[in-house]
Amino acid sequence: MGMRTECRHYESRTYGQGETVRKCRLDLAPEAPWRCPENCPMFEKRRFDAAWQYGSLSGAMAPTPAPEPAGLDDSAAALLDEAENIVNAAGAEALAEIERKAARKRFRRKRK
Repeated sequence: MGMRTECRHYESRTYGQGETVRKCRLDLAPEAPWRCPENCPMFEKRRFDAAWQYGSLSGAMAPTPAPEPAGLDDSAAALLDEAENIVNAAGAEALAEIERKAARKRFRRKRK
């Protein structure tokens, strides 16, 4: 017996390289995740079809390449670099503030 695709716990996902994973969400057959256990006690027929997209089970589907975003040029990369620098600087400032507060606490404890 293979996967019971009509079960509500059946899950299928296709990744970017075209690899498709089919499994039971409940992980009831960990030694054989590609098939349902015999007489599965958790089998529940899927009650409705919520606009699922069904593909072929005979082979992996080729992914559709994403279109190139319009309007990207060197200025977008420069803007992202600038944003990264701002975030890094803010992180360094926050870390320095935390270290200053910790040093003050240590100093106060020593004086007592």
